[in-house]
Amino acid sequence: MIATEDIPKATGQARCPAALTIAGRPVGGRHFTLIAGPCAVESRQQTLASAHAVAQAGASMLRGGAFKPRTSPYSFQGLGLQALELLAEAKAQTGLPVVTEVMDPRDLDAVLEVADVVQIGSRNMQNYPLLEEVGRSGVPVLLKRGLSSTLEELLMSAEYVLKEGNPAVMLCERGIRTFERAYRFTLDLMAVPVLKELTDLPVIVDPSHAAGRRELVAPLSLAAAAVGADGLIVEVHPEPDQAQCDGPQALPTDGFAEYVDRVRAAAALAGKVL
Repeated sequence: MIATEDIPKATGQARCPAALTIAGRPVGGRHFTLIAGPCAVESRQQTLASAHAVAQAGASMLRGGAFKPRTSPYSFQGLGLQALELLAEAKAQTGLPVVTEVMDPRDLDAVLEVADVVQIGSRNMQNYPLLEEVGRSGVPVLLKRGLSSTLEELLMSAEYVLKEGNPAVMLCERGIRTFERAYRFTLDLMAVPVLKELTDLPVIVDPSHAAGRRELVAPLSLAAAAVGADGLIVEVHPEPDQAQCDGPQALPTDGFAEYVDRVRAAAALAGKVL
């Protein structure tokens, strides 16, 4: 077992401000960031409805998957370039910065035309050529922890972006694979304060993927805010039961404003402002 004192601080962290500014939105420091939207972009109606709902409720940024890595090759893989067009329209209508995943360096240029933040998913956390490409792009990066990755491995993956001169990296705890089967993944909330000791990079928590069940998302969100996270990334859908991707863990848009109020209060207790 690696003791925390044996995990090196991210060597690039001296170049990283305590708070980032992304499309005019502060991330880190006293600011609490709420990234919300559908797991996958499925249609124009679904995307715009989600975007307007999260914007009106007070979300900081819009998430939406154009390219989706799925365990089964037969599952919905996203709309690709068409989804990017829909995210661009949602961004124009709501003013929310867009967070979307890139899986292949060949898609990076198209993604960068729309995205304000590029997400590197858990399955690509150690895709080092991809990390170097997004590092060279200079676009802010949301780097998700791998399913079975240590904090040291997460920090070293962040270094692949930082060493290319891109200081705008957010780390994301999204749950790790353990022996427990009562829920999808085990959300490692201890990772938040430990990462705060090891680096100045903002730490975002993804309760949706950890829980796999929407009734667990709110309590995990409140716990993440209380333990000092810099923000959350959650899945929201107008009709979760009809979603083509991860519907059981998506919050419905019609109850999202109440969820935001609870998160805002929890963040305030931790000295942060949403």
